[in-house]
Amino acid sequence: MWSTKHRYQVLTGEVQLRCRDLLRQTRNAQDVQVLKGVVRKDHIHLHVSYLPALSKSDLVRRLKGRSAQRLLQEFPELKRRYWGGHCWGIGYGA
Repeated sequence: MWSTKHRYQVLTGEVQLRCRDLLRQTRNAQDVQVLKGVVRKDHIHLHVSYLPALSKSDLVRRLKGRSAQRLLQEFPELKRRYWGGHCWGIGYGA
């Protein structure tokens, strides 16, 4: 589980669908199986199964990093709100 920075409710509509798609793409590239997952307005819950060779922190870093980079490129309204380039809050819950 991780949340948007300052818990802004920006994961709605087209942004929510694109975020879900980006997480699927990243999970396929990392050979990760999502058992349950949901993208809410201000946070993401994922229950995943992954290879033991991949650490939790590396997995979350890749999921958060790739999704943030692409979302900020594709949605100018997010880029204006998160002008520092970071749309996810620090850390994650595991």
